[in-house]
Amino acid sequence: EVQVVESGGGLVQPGGSLRLSCAASGFTFSNYGMSWVRQAPGKGLEWVSSINSGGSSTYYVNSVKGRFTISRDNAKNTLYLQMNSLKPEDTAVYFCARLAFGGYNGPPVDWGQGTQVTVSS
Repeated sequence: EVQVVESGGGLVQPGGSLRLSCAASGFTFSNYGMSWVRQAPGKGLEWVSSINSGGSSTYYVNSVKGRFTISRDNAKNTLYLQMNSLKPEDTAVYFCARLAFGGYNGPPVDWGQGTQVTVSS
């Protein structure tokens, strides 16, 4: 059974940092691209960042460029999202998704349950 489980969310003040993790199981992690997707209250899904299977290619939405860093540890079957200089508009539920292919731009095929990130003073 494929599973992706997010962790690391929480409440942080503006300007603070959080690191999200996504533990994967049930598939060969190193063969698939992965993504972080978020949903703010009352809004639709927003693709935040993606990474290819080997970790050599990445994508970031403009609003997080220079603040967020996606990475993966294929030996540990874990995806990360380091979030720095957080802003209130980063408040959302963050989902981890397995992509259909090894590239970073494939469609998502499996989703986690999400982890809440709240940026507020």
